[in-house]
Amino acid sequence: MTSFVLLAQMGNEQLGWLSRKLLGVTLTSAEWVLWVLVILSVLSIALMLERAVYFATHRLPNSEELALRLARGELEAVRTAVGNHKGMEAAVLREALASVDQGADTVEQVIASTVARERPQYERYLSFLGTLGNNAPFIGLFGTVLGIIKAFHDLGNMGAKGAAIQQTVMAGISEALVATAVGLAVAIPAVVAFNIFNRQLKTLTSRTNALGHALVGSLRAERAGNAPRVVASGEAR
Repeated sequence: MTSFVLLAQMGNEQLGWLSRKLLGVTLTSAEWVLWVLVILSVLSIALMLERAVYFATHRLPNSEELALRLARGELEAVRTAVGNHKGMEAAVLREALASVDQGADTVEQVIASTVARERPQYERYLSFLGTLGNNAPFIGLFGTVLGIIKAFHDLGNMGAKGAAIQQTVMAGISEALVATAVGLAVAIPAVVAFNIFNRQLKTLTSRTNALGHALVGSLRAERAGNAPRVVASGEAR
């Protein structure tokens, strides 16, 4: 046992200066990585709940019916139905209906600008969920590597033999692998939530564009119906 400890000490002395410094840093406990993952998990759950409430409260429940009314030219009925609803669809309809008198081209520009203004409100915090889902496993893996380094270093300093070596190594590695498991547990819900919210945002944007197209189409059809008909001689009747 004494000779084993001496060999381990000689091995440490043969390390370069930078290796010894880095080894000293990595021999700290990996528990702080677990705390980081726990904090990130709490933040991600809070953001998921906040985004779920935001998406649920910022949408029009009857957008398909409103699109049909817009296509039929029932603008006042749509204006009344929108009321004080929140969200991209309601904002687009309110501002587009307010600029109807300026023509279909102006309405199209108003719709595009309103969508561009409202979309970032739905994308808020989604980048955090996406980044967390991609990187939480690596944070957990980092904690596992630190735990394995510490386990083998402690084994070298103990000078254990036989079953004691197996017990020490297995206990240290099993404890270190907890960090990887926690990292995956944090990443998977974040990735799922990120994909769900992105899909909902695409659907909401498509519904908003459909409402805008219905309104612009109704305005152009009305203008075409009111325009004078031109005969072959080029004179208007």
